[in-house]
Amino acid sequence: MLKSRDLLVAFFSVVATLGIVGATAQTPVMHSTVFDWNSIAVKQTDIGSVRQFFKNPTITLDELECHVTTLNPGQQSHPPHKHPNEELIIIREGNVETLSNGEWKKLGPGSVIFNASNELHALKNVGTTPAIYHVINWKSPGK
Repeated sequence: MLKSRDLLVAFFSVVATLGIVGATAQTPVMHSTVFDWNSIAVKQTDIGSVRQFFKNPTITLDELECHVTTLNPGQQSHPPHKHPNEELIIIREGNVETLSNGEWKKLGPGSVIFNASNELHALKNVGTTPAIYHVINWKSPGK
């Protein structure tokens, strides 16, 4: 027969376990920091490479993510698609075409692309050298 003490010990064990699991499952909120280009690992892909700088919640966002893609000449990052999060793309090097508002537009270094929530977009390298661009995504609370 279970005693009150046994139930109490079981209850606190479950609460403690859930607290530990919950604490380890959450990514910590990102605070002010810097990221050195040379310290970010390069992952090779079929179309070029990617450097993942961060993907964390912040005080005001559910998630802030930044990566840099190097896209080989003639390659497309992925087929036209859309997603709930908004994103900025900043072209660092090379020449690209982007699908924006149903039109393909050519852009070069220093150009900025804003992809709004749930709007079809795509990007391809139309130059003869690798295109390098920064991608910044964010997810607002509740999205």
